[in-house]
Amino acid sequence: MRTLKGPGIFLAQFAGPTPPFDRLDTIAAWAAGLGYEGVQLPTGPGSFVDLEQAAGSQAYCDDIKGRLAEHGLAITELSTHLQGQLVAVHPAYDALFDGFAAPEVRGKPQARQEWAVRQVTLAAKASQRLGLSAHATFSGALAWPYFYPWPQRPAGLIEEAFAELARRWRPILDAFEEAGVDCCYEIHPGEDLHDGATFERFLEAVGGHPRANILYDPSHFVLQQLDYLDFIDRYHQRIRAFHVKDAEFRPTGRSGVYGGYEGWVDRPGRFRSLGDGEIDFGAIFSKLAAYDYPGWAVLEWECALKHPEVGAAEGAPFIRDHIIRVTDRAFDDFASSGVDAARNRQLLGL
Repeated sequence: MRTLKGPGIFLAQFAGPTPPFDRLDTIAAWAAGLGYEGVQLPTGPGSFVDLEQAAGSQAYCDDIKGRLAEHGLAITELSTHLQGQLVAVHPAYDALFDGFAAPEVRGKPQARQEWAVRQVTLAAKASQRLGLSAHATFSGALAWPYFYPWPQRPAGLIEEAFAELARRWRPILDAFEEAGVDCCYEIHPGEDLHDGATFERFLEAVGGHPRANILYDPSHFVLQQLDYLDFIDRYHQRIRAFHVKDAEFRPTGRSGVYGGYEGWVDRPGRFRSLGDGEIDFGAIFSKLAAYDYPGWAVLEWECALKHPEVGAAEGAPFIRDHIIRVTDRAFDDFASSGVDAARNRQLLGL
């Protein structure tokens, strides 16, 4: 067993145009001041990390690492959630997702996809230069508009969607293999990889690729009413990144899992700040420790009610208090009988 690393914080929900959230140095000082030890860095247009430079320049990567180290921070993972989303976009979502792309490829679905594939591929090399072992992303989605089987889905529709998704991701996964970095898909509604069954479909389609792994975020399982503890038991060998995010699900006779098109405050399933929802994090951290999870525990703050800066301030001690310093010996070693192999055979009558 090993002790989880943390607490870390995903900066995507905090980065913005006002200080201290507008520059890497100042947002790093803010995070460190709250007690965080690691930061998950978003990438892409307008972010703190230029993937073209990071993939091509060791000096650029060393500078980023050094600036964070001045505040006592490490990089947990890079994130290409937005670019990964654009690797596969159903035409129904073209206009909505166009804003995730660089300006020069907006309104051009094929060019946008090629840009996204290049971005995520660059992230593999950038992660390698930064000395990282895991990367956070989304899978994108071609089949999502058909997640509910009405009208009846045509035979072969879902199989072809996952075959195409695999064709798009296989070269990217090969780049991650070459870089020695795990590509961790956040299992998330709106993605074709949104539960265990869909992850299994994808894994089969990419031939069990060793770099096709999971970013585990239990909040999305609560909103789907999926057993988030059993998920760890089933897929722990593929879990290589972890978002610590809380949620609650309170259905009524009026609305349930689908949410009735309500805003986040009024949905039965909604994200909450750590400790304000219903997730059993004690059990989650225990399972991850028992299964020898090798990575970081990273706060992804999203809450329908609480101010983000309050949620961030509460998140670091919450995660620290849940990280289990794993034992290096059995608790009952004091009562060891000291029996050797020969004595064991004698005890068995052999």
